[in-house]
Amino acid sequence: MPAGFHHSSHESPPGETLFKKGCPRDPFPKTSETSRGSDHATSCRDVGPRLSYFVVASCHDRLLAWIGDRVHRHRGMLCVLVGLALVCVVRTAAWSEGSRFSYQEYDSVLKSFVYKDGMVDYRGLKSRPVELETFVDSVGKLDAKDFAGWTDKEKIAFWINAYNALTLKVILDHYPIRPSLLGRIRFPSNSIRQISGVWDSIRFKVMGGEMTLDEIEHQRLRKDFNEPRVHMALVCASRGCPVLRDEPYSADRLDAQLDHQATRFLKDPNKFRIDRRREVVQLSSIFQWFAKDFGKTYDTSDKFHGFSPVERPVLNFVAGYLDRKDRQFLETEGYSIEYLPYDWSLNER
Repeated sequence: MPAGFHHSSHESPPGETLFKKGCPRDPFPKTSETSRGSDHATSCRDVGPRLSYFVVASCHDRLLAWIGDRVHRHRGMLCVLVGLALVCVVRTAAWSEGSRFSYQEYDSVLKSFVYKDGMVDYRGLKSRPVELETFVDSVGKLDAKDFAGWTDKEKIAFWINAYNALTLKVILDHYPIRPSLLGRIRFPSNSIRQISGVWDSIRFKVMGGEMTLDEIEHQRLRKDFNEPRVHMALVCASRGCPVLRDEPYSADRLDAQLDHQATRFLKDPNKFRIDRRREVVQLSSIFQWFAKDFGKTYDTSDKFHGFSPVERPVLNFVAGYLDRKDRQFLETEGYSIEYLPYDWSLNER
């Protein structure tokens, strides 16, 4: 034990005694006006000060005793030191799951208004939009310089979450959706396609600037990263899209989340099915629109010889998420490919 950490076994450590008498158990009590006005207090309450205190109290008894031994005549200073320690622990805990950005509000939105099948309660969300608006506001205020230092997985998770959250926002801004005369003929009356300029004209605040949904998808996710699985995660508020998860994407779980999304997507007969009688494999139109994105990671020269260089990587990707029987069928090469009609109906329940 380092010098200065010794204390008598017959009495409480000085730091412990002072903590009990000189500082409240919660250094940032909710009833304190000072705490409500403190940036540190606000950030700590956001991520759970009680849990943070538990970590400090249980893991740093010796440190508290050492501090207490030196500042036992200055109890106010001890409170300040403990408060600063808590801020550090809280920030570490907030980033411990591979995230440098809070998805707390967005997570609450998804848990409250997204069903297990990925459908969204837009009516309920419209009546309680505050948490979504808070998260969208944080997307706009994120410092681009901080973002530049993130890992690729952190960046991918952020862009997917931002795209999906901003899509929810644009739906709420136009909900209930009112179709145009021409739009009613081409698309379902409640479709996101009824919103003029939804992908290429409507701009959102992102990292101090402005971006469209198209720019997030095509100029950030598709251009900056070789990760075709994002097409299993981006949700354009339509039933033809992948399902919206009831949790945010996070860097530490990104691979598992994207693989799960791909599995769910390919289990949906409206997005993938095999017609053995006709010897046809039917794929979602997503695999036609974005086929080239799968080339770098999933290209193969060993299988799918009867198909084009653009189709082979897609089939290789799809086969990796199928059961043995369906995978073997795809590898026989005795079938043709058809692309399923895309369902642009709103993903609403």
